[in-house]
Amino acid sequence: MKYIKYTIKTVKDAEDIIAALLTDLDVEGVEIEDASLPDDIRKNGTFYDVLPENNIEGDDAFVSFYIEESKNRDEILEGVSTLLSGLRESTEIGDGGISVSETEDKDWINNWKEFFKSFTIDFEDGKTALFIPSWEKLKTEKKYDLVINIDPGTAFGTGAHESTRLCIRSLEKYVKEGYRFLDVGAGSGILSLLSFKFGAASGLGTDIDDGAVPAVKDNFEKNGLSDAAYHLIIGNLLNDQNVRDHVGFGYDLIVANILPDVLIPLTDYIPEMLKKGGIYIVSGIIDFKAEEMRKNLEFNDFEIIEENHDGEWVSYVSVLR
Repeated sequence: MKYIKYTIKTVKDAEDIIAALLTDLDVEGVEIEDASLPDDIRKNGTFYDVLPENNIEGDDAFVSFYIEESKNRDEILEGVSTLLSGLRESTEIGDGGISVSETEDKDWINNWKEFFKSFTIDFEDGKTALFIPSWEKLKTEKKYDLVINIDPGTAFGTGAHESTRLCIRSLEKYVKEGYRFLDVGAGSGILSLLSFKFGAASGLGTDIDDGAVPAVKDNFEKNGLSDAAYHLIIGNLLNDQNVRDHVGFGYDLIVANILPDVLIPLTDYIPEMLKKGGIYIVSGIIDFKAEEMRKNLEFNDFEIIEENHDGEWVSYVSVLR
């Protein structure tokens, strides 16, 4: 199968937000290249969707995305153009030009695995979790409080991204034994499976990407959760009343790691799904959108109890009054 590769020339400060926004379009994969990533990978062992051998210098960055040759590329590219035009109003994206090339699926679907390395997350209570892909063997005698085997498949989410780390730390702190949770935008299932590991009794996830189904199934099996009381719905919670009816109400905790353009309208529906006094964790908020998200939470009768930062990303933990 052939794919068309499109590469956006931008700047490092904009690469994260462009890559995240592209995942909401009908593209098959996203990768980032800039001058700083090779050192980051060697130093921290952190996963990026990137092939790091490059000659990029200075502040330049390149965000590439793939579209299957048989798809309606004009419609997708129109969405990309709208995305970039909207971003220019709020942030510096640099050149913004797009180049085109062709590739075979084997050239990129599996190559990124070479650069997805194990990593750890430390929690406030002193515990540490290790996240490790299935193709990497544990090479240390160090004992971890929690070991999570995670493969994203074609769905988004490994736990390495700043916005996901923010969610994970909040879940570890606020999930209680017996909780029933909702994970909006479940992706690979990383936040859902961790909710069970932290004590939840049952949960439901939603995602708009069919690729989430095999990814969640695989990751739950890898972590001993095949029999968990969990169901995944493919559909859009924002514009599909049937999905909202299926999701229902009475959740103890809801988590959503999505971009603000989705989080803000989504939050209008959350109070009807969450118990009074229930916890709502939101992340995926680029810093210049944080105040808008804060106002939206307060408008919907949420009391913000935590605001957390990791790089340019922000998350809120709030309680429904």
